[in-house]
Amino acid sequence: MPRSFDLLVIGDANPDVVVGPVPSTLEYGQRERLVATGSLLMGGSAAITACGAARLGLRVAFAGRVGDDAAGAFVRTALAERGVDVTALATDPERPTPLTTVLTRGDDRAILTAPGCLAATGAQDVPDRLLADCRHVHAGSFFLMPRLARSLGDLFARARGHGAATSLDTNDDPAQRWDPELLGPVLKSTDVLLPNAAEARALAATLAPGSLTPVSLTPVSPAPGSPEGDGLECGPTITAAIDAAAAALARRGPLVVVKDGAAGALAHDGVTLTRTAAVPADPVDSVGAGDSFDAGFVAAVLHGLDLPAALSFAAACGALSTRAHGGTAAQPTWDEARAAALTTRPGSHA
Repeated sequence: MPRSFDLLVIGDANPDVVVGPVPSTLEYGQRERLVATGSLLMGGSAAITACGAARLGLRVAFAGRVGDDAAGAFVRTALAERGVDVTALATDPERPTPLTTVLTRGDDRAILTAPGCLAATGAQDVPDRLLADCRHVHAGSFFLMPRLARSLGDLFARARGHGAATSLDTNDDPAQRWDPELLGPVLKSTDVLLPNAAEARALAATLAPGSLTPVSLTPVSPAPGSPEGDGLECGPTITAAIDAAAAALARRGPLVVVKDGAAGALAHDGVTLTRTAAVPADPVDSVGAGDSFDAGFVAAVLHGLDLPAALSFAAACGALSTRAHGGTAAQPTWDEARAAALTTRPGSHA
């Protein structure tokens, strides 16, 4: 039976105020410093993924919550202008729209988010008709919305009951708890898990602690062109740690697709590890690159690409999105991403 939407995205949507490059040390005491750029942009991991998928030609609907304020109006307009259906974007009459400030320095960034109505976002914001009228359901920013997180397993199970596939990008956990009791049940109904390398290790350490060997990691700035890497030095030991984390998470059920910065990306289905190289890029801003990667992977799968090709396509989407400031301004079209994906060399081994 034909579906009205290829993709339903559930999660966070908010304005991003992106400023930078910031000085190495911020000063208080009412000191004012000047930076080169400042922009008001579409933000929120889930919203950026929705915009990226629409740019790739998918029919996309968004379910979430904003406040009854100017920021909420900005979000609603920005999503609609990018081709995302916002019929299910609820308006909270009491709580404000979330707001994020992104401070950039080189390829790194610090993120400050006022959660606003995120804590109130839940299953009540996801109409049953949409779960039955889409081919795929994706959720982002799992740990920012605890009410939604507690019901996401049921939402995913219902979507799968209607024949849709499911995917999840947890993004970072500000509390750094990576609660296995909250996430574990959701993975049972998740087809694809989409962390970056640091998130994959953190998730595996709590969900499958006995399967990993601790390693010493040296923080560095993300490499140029990296689609939301983990900010850690690359090397055989760290590569092995990421591989082990992906394998441990895959044993929980989902296909695990890991964004690994300058090292490219990898996928583990519980048996086979598949890799793809990073797509060369001269990044202007890496904000939202991982979310554009998510959009690319979902779009590729829905178009029938096999796993190695989908991985390369997603890496291209992440890299190309860094060509301009903000998460959505440089998201590629399908043809642009396909052309860039041809520069990568996918491969697999058991």
